[in-house]
Amino acid sequence: MFQWVRQAGDGGEVGGVGGVGGVINGDFAATPWGRYAADAWQRTVLTLDVMRERGNVFLDHLHAGKPALLKFEHELLMDGRDLPQPCNYSLLRILPPDGSVVDPERRPIVVIDPRAGHGPGIGGFKPDSEIGVALRAGHPVYFITFEPEPVEGQTLLDVARAEALFIEEVGRRHPKAPGLPAVIGNCQAGWAVAALAAVRSDLMGPIVLNGAPLSYWAGSAQQNPMRYAGGALGGAWLSALSADLCGDRFDGAHLVSNFENLNLANTWWDKYYNLYANVDTERERFLDFERWWGGYFRMTGEEIESIVENLFIGNRLARGEVELEGYRLDLRNIAAPMVIFASWGDNITPPQQALDWIIDVWGSEKALIKAGRTIVYMLHPRIGHLGIFVGGAIARREHEQIVDTLQQIAALPPGLYEMKIDARDPDAPLAALESGDYSVSFETRKVDDLRALNADGRRDEALFSTIAQVSESNIRAYRQWLQPAVRAIGSKPLGELLRWLHPLRQQHLAISDLHPLAPWIRHAAEQAREHRQPVEADNPWLRWEQLGSRWISESLDRIGQQRDASLVRWVEAVYGPNGLGALLPPRADDVASGAAHAIADEAEGRRVALAQVDQGGFAEAVCRILLTGLAHRGVLQRRGLILGQLLADSHRRMATRMAGAAAAAAPSEDWASLLHRQALVVAFAPEEAIAALPRLLPEAADREQAVALASAVLMSEAELADPKSPAARYVHRVLEVDPARVAALAQSLSAAPAATVSIAASPAPKPARVPGPRTRPAAVADATAAPRRAAAKVSPSTPAKTAAKTPAKTATTTARRAAPRPRKVPA
Repeated sequence: MFQWVRQAGDGGEVGGVGGVGGVINGDFAATPWGRYAADAWQRTVLTLDVMRERGNVFLDHLHAGKPALLKFEHELLMDGRDLPQPCNYSLLRILPPDGSVVDPERRPIVVIDPRAGHGPGIGGFKPDSEIGVALRAGHPVYFITFEPEPVEGQTLLDVARAEALFIEEVGRRHPKAPGLPAVIGNCQAGWAVAALAAVRSDLMGPIVLNGAPLSYWAGSAQQNPMRYAGGALGGAWLSALSADLCGDRFDGAHLVSNFENLNLANTWWDKYYNLYANVDTERERFLDFERWWGGYFRMTGEEIESIVENLFIGNRLARGEVELEGYRLDLRNIAAPMVIFASWGDNITPPQQALDWIIDVWGSEKALIKAGRTIVYMLHPRIGHLGIFVGGAIARREHEQIVDTLQQIAALPPGLYEMKIDARDPDAPLAALESGDYSVSFETRKVDDLRALNADGRRDEALFSTIAQVSESNIRAYRQWLQPAVRAIGSKPLGELLRWLHPLRQQHLAISDLHPLAPWIRHAAEQAREHRQPVEADNPWLRWEQLGSRWISESLDRIGQQRDASLVRWVEAVYGPNGLGALLPPRADDVASGAAHAIADEAEGRRVALAQVDQGGFAEAVCRILLTGLAHRGVLQRRGLILGQLLADSHRRMATRMAGAAAAAAPSEDWASLLHRQALVVAFAPEEAIAALPRLLPEAADREQAVALASAVLMSEAELADPKSPAARYVHRVLEVDPARVAALAQSLSAAPAATVSIAASPAPKPARVPGPRTRPAAVADATAAPRRAAAKVSPSTPAKTAAKTPAKTATTTARRAAPRPRKVPA
């Protein structure tokens, strides 16, 4: 074919076979149609060759035992099959690539991939991945993997025990790290991590849940029709039937089929046309993804039944009703800071399913503060479910910023925040304290903000309560009447037969080197690559091809939308108030929204806050002023948090060297505990907390210093310097201090670390230790001593801009003398 096209271009007449055909004039190849026909034929055989390679990759991965598809070298540390309650999970240590260095004293990071039909490896699928960004940041990285087949009799609790032992082992390996291991859970692994943290919160530092569903009934009929599948199938009995037929094995290919059915256009056309249209560049990406997408793993019957009954149909996790062998999973017990990453483009785990559990479990943001809990969420406008884990751009932006900000997230005051990522402005205040291309901020949120994410409200969740009751009746009937007979028929050999007959496996086997035409496809592809003649982008026939592709894709989308709308209408008719809902009305506990928790927490929080209003001294006052400012501003910048950590850490070290053993022996309290306690006071008794400041700080100079420290962290010096600003009037009226003097002092504190420390060249600071009640922290006293002396020389009538110059210069000189020399951190 390709020789024929070349000869035709030289002016000869040749017979064409295989797509263009006939005896034609030699000028044919020079026409737009001729160039398009040659390109289309070449792309066709090249695409067939990639599909042949996909089949070979499927078989090779199968013969290799389906190992984790990690792009990084690794070593096995612990095998779950050797544990007292064995399971098919293992712990791997990721070996840093050549040229990169990992600091064992940095917080270790554990990545856990989903076991939802596919195999492990998506978290380290390519260099720009969760594992890749953590390694580049210098963190020790570990990966929890799993085998294709479960251990006989394996349960979800066995897996949880194994993961707990793995995370404990990671913590033991890094005793000098600044905190417990951070754990990243993707999709199914996310809710498993949350469940484990609810029982063993002592194991983990910050936990990151990516695309992880915790509120399974939440969502909207338009965006999330998959929720209705349980009603259409009658509940959980079908998953039990499937496992029983296959000898207590549930095939993950069924779950993958459900994912594929969500998007008919992508499943049946878009991904293949994208390969065909860009076959010269898409081969590697397509094969890498299909290697993971086509690796189907299995579960035991107990595992899939527990997941479907308790979570997807029963929605019991958010209500604290899940019990596994005596362990009750209450998400209120999760003490570690949480980061939740969801996307509006995710039709498998939409933001409502990732976040609405906060409404049900806590009821209000004040309940979070009372319990000392910190939850940070981040919403992407359009990325799909898989893109959250595998997207290279997502790894370079969202995942990189999450990893780089873990230390600051751990230091956040308790409450609910939305994390925002913006382009870094090199001219912004304290810009030197952030490296890279992005700047991060934390905006305070209320539970009502989460309710607002539900455009359709949560009324349809009553429908799912009825579905859950029907499912419970069906599974009881199945287990009593059908299960004995099904298990008598079912066996592992039958399961193997059904496994290989599954359509997803058959499509991988359809074209491979086992196919009789494989030699011809391979030879034709070699010729196509040798004589490749891509058509120009403005070729009219190529434009017609692209138009036709869009028409096919849009048609499949419309078919899928009509199917989903029909399913929603059918389920609403059957289970709604005019159907089974009249016989099985929603249970009150199923549709609770956390209101009872919120009322109880409000009363108790107010009582505790009032009892602590007059307790404390300088450190408590700084916290109150900071938290009050945060409540009014509604945003805390990452670089402001870094500034606070740098000030506290560097001056604490200097104060310790100056005071010697006396300082080391003094009682102290960590900054996080102090901040958490004062957050409760400010949240539940805000007016009383501020009114008590003169009693905590009887000296005006102390009040100036306290406001300056809080202002430096909040980066609000400009507001204080403007006498007309609400902040300046508030400070002057309530605390009776001169805002201009405070602004000058705050600017000097900001200037010292910014002039001497760069995040790119210094390690993440460890949390500072702050002395206990009614004491003035030596570190804070030393941090403010030089700026205070300089600010004292400024009269109240001095303009703010001039006032800022003298203390800034003095503080910079002091910091250069006192600040510890930055250590070099591996890139």
